[in-house]
Amino acid sequence: MKFARRLLVTSLVIIAAACTTSSNPSTDATPNEVTLLAYDAFTPQEGIFDAFTAATGVKVKVVTSGDTGTLISKAILTAGNPEGDVLWGLDNTLLSRAQKAELLTSYEPVDYGDICVNYDKQWFTSRNIAPPTSLEDLALPTYKNLLTVEDPVASSPGLGFLLGTIAHFGADNWQGYWKSLKANGVHIAPDWTTAYTIDFSGSSGKGKYPLVVSYGSSPPAEVLYAEKPIDTPPTAVIESTCFRQTEYVGALRGTRNPNNATLLISYLLDIPFQESMPLSLFVFPINKKAALPDLFTQFAVTPKNPLTLDPADIEKNRDSWLSTWRDIVL
Repeated sequence: MKFARRLLVTSLVIIAAACTTSSNPSTDATPNEVTLLAYDAFTPQEGIFDAFTAATGVKVKVVTSGDTGTLISKAILTAGNPEGDVLWGLDNTLLSRAQKAELLTSYEPVDYGDICVNYDKQWFTSRNIAPPTSLEDLALPTYKNLLTVEDPVASSPGLGFLLGTIAHFGADNWQGYWKSLKANGVHIAPDWTTAYTIDFSGSSGKGKYPLVVSYGSSPPAEVLYAEKPIDTPPTAVIESTCFRQTEYVGALRGTRNPNNATLLISYLLDIPFQESMPLSLFVFPINKKAALPDLFTQFAVTPKNPLTLDPADIEKNRDSWLSTWRDIVL
């Protein structure tokens, strides 16, 4: 009820502003609908937008378009004449690219998480091998042919892992590290789904690689979606490998429904939606007032000192870093 009252007030303010500032509203506007563009992995809780529609009379249409990289590239191609109103999924690895293209009129951080190496606990225990504890360990002979990572050219977690190695080893030394990984048999998967659900031995695919680049929130997902009830996840996270990923939500420049876009963004940042995200999208809410479910507080990893890079540095060097990575690994 609090949300409904707050959103009603916001709606009235927006409508009043629209009436006083625009005498010729777009004929293409759809006042009872707002379109949210997102990546394929955007799987919100079923019925989560019902409260928004009940409070505003506006229906939410979700349109997905590949992974994050594909989503942003497509959105940039239509910048100023967008296929939707609100964009979900822009992250700090691509933020400067979106800013350069003037893709959004406004944006806000909406969630965060960490891209980390995960490992299959049973695989290591059954062989009496200690799991790696650092990026350096992954290049040791003990872990030869055990690691699968996503292609950073096409995959957001793959890019995050590459950026994490650059943050850790430095702009002048990461190349040598990747040469060591290649010599140690690192496997390159085309995307996260292939790496985690097919190649990785610790999840549904039961593949041959006990080390995989995934997320700090992957262990609670293993508990939630286990075929048979389990009390602890079969996987764990190597905390020192984690690269912080922050996602943003924003209004697309040229939207035909700017008022509805503003209302939806407000809803996405409010407590009801924020509290639904951990067990549907497996990310941490940006709203500090949102409570976390027990499964997340028990098993999700939030490193004290995650690896980071300035978005401006990423934008300046991303293409050259990826070109160098291709030369080394592929």
